[in-house]
Amino acid sequence: MPLKTTILFFMASTLLLFSCNNKEQQMQDQMQQVMALQQMNDLATAQYVVTKIIKANDNQAWYKVGDRKILMSCKATLTAGIDLSAITPKNVQIDDKDINLQLPHAKLLSVNIKPEDVEEVYETEAPFRDPFTSGERNALAIQAESQIRNSVDSLGILETGEKNATLFISNFLTRLGYQKVMIHFD
Repeated sequence: MPLKTTILFFMASTLLLFSCNNKEQQMQDQMQQVMALQQMNDLATAQYVVTKIIKANDNQAWYKVGDRKILMSCKATLTAGIDLSAITPKNVQIDDKDINLQLPHAKLLSVNIKPEDVEEVYETEAPFRDPFTSGERNALAIQAESQIRNSVDSLGILETGEKNATLFISNFLTRLGYQKVMIHFD
């Protein structure tokens, strides 16, 4: 092989080798940028404030003379979002400037009921009956929290959480330079 051909072959091989390594390095860098989302853990994307009305009476027992009734209002702050720590490299497909990301479904991250947000609206008891105790009031507030948690699906907060997460993550990935961003929930 002439010297000129050998030099050209060597230069072409070196260029090809570096371009492959460079492309692999670029893919690894892109994957690391996307996996940085994982470090956010729980991404809160929706917050609702709901009010639950609690009413109770206990005139069921035959040996109790008279009844007692209570009406309470309980305000709760619900926060929903996505657990980004669940993202793995299997959930990410990168093709040059296109990215396909599969996220876990939104979940309820917290239900916050402050003591000052539980207030008595109305209470009455018969003359021979004791008023509701603080323990009974707490039990009613716990029951209200349970009912609020059970109504999460009908409130639409999880759908709102996924919609907002899609917007946030799409903007994040667009700023990283991706032109086509596809997000799915598994």
